[in-house]
Amino acid sequence: MHKLDWYILKKFLVTFVFCMLLFTVIAVAVDSSEKADDFVTAGFSTKEIINKYYLGFVPWIWSLLFPLFVFIAVIFFTSRMATRSEIIAILASGTSYNRFLRPYFIGGIFLAAVLWVGNSFWIPKANTIKANFQSKYIDSKDPSKSRNFSSCARCYYLRIDTNTFIGIRDYDTTTKFARGFFLERVKGNKVVYNVRSESISWDTLTKKWKLFRVAERNIDSIGERMTNRDTMLLNLNLKPEELRKDDYLKDKLTSPELAYYIKREQLRGTEGLKTLQVEWYRRTAVSATVLLLTMIGAVIASRKTRGGSGMHLAVGIMIAAIFIISDRFSTVFATKGNLHPFIAAWLPNIVFTFVAVWLYRRTIRFHRIN
Repeated sequence: MHKLDWYILKKFLVTFVFCMLLFTVIAVAVDSSEKADDFVTAGFSTKEIINKYYLGFVPWIWSLLFPLFVFIAVIFFTSRMATRSEIIAILASGTSYNRFLRPYFIGGIFLAAVLWVGNSFWIPKANTIKANFQSKYIDSKDPSKSRNFSSCARCYYLRIDTNTFIGIRDYDTTTKFARGFFLERVKGNKVVYNVRSESISWDTLTKKWKLFRVAERNIDSIGERMTNRDTMLLNLNLKPEELRKDDYLKDKLTSPELAYYIKREQLRGTEGLKTLQVEWYRRTAVSATVLLLTMIGAVIASRKTRGGSGMHLAVGIMIAAIFIISDRFSTVFATKGNLHPFIAAWLPNIVFTFVAVWLYRRTIRFHRIN
């Protein structure tokens, strides 16, 4: 690459790292002041606070604000270059504006790839650390989130496949034992098979569910046949680890795990998967956002204005705020309405691509005139 490329890339990456570290320190300082009582209640030492919480919190805040870090970094160092007339000198030397933007494009692709790999594999592991602390020490004290305030905290009603439904009452994830169970298989609008038992447990030897004091009903055109059994082994498309109510599941699964989970639940006919689908598409979309905001930031800040860096940062923050609001709206319309999850994840990028093109053409005309 040309010296110009290395010069801009170095400024880009150094400023990005500086912004990331600065905002991380601020975020940790604010969060630690809010969580101080929780740390004291948990009896954590400084080492435990770091290992059991901040090793999850810091990567989480990085992934959450990564596009914003990139955007602010690009605007900040590019605006300083414009203020010092470096960009005018570069263009006056015969370098085209498109050529000037090449290192931004390279840096944007590199950081987008880093975020994609992080969101797909690394961040979910960190989210597990943060989520475990959140659920154990914070959510447990919140009446609106605590399982203890639910009418049946350990009850499950699941669709195993297209025609089969099960219900499990008072399931203990430690002993893998429940005090009530039923299974219904339907054909059309009629129940053709029904099983009820007083209790159910996971048989580790056979890898099947074992039912106790069972009442089994077969219903067909001839009539209804009833059979009572003391015990019965049942082969369900359901593993004990799946019987965990986890509000943070989508954040804790790696991308391959999330894709598998969505596919499995779709085969079962499970409804309410839009939140998970939005998360799946979002992990790729947010990486593309990094490249998009890199180019928007470069185009905005490369013009020398009277307000200098302050004006560029103000415009950048306004654009970032509009982007975040549009992203939240599209997510809500997907999870609560009829908007397809793919469109919800990518709509802000699509809209702001047109904004980027408009800003680019406007800046090109500005540099040609000047």
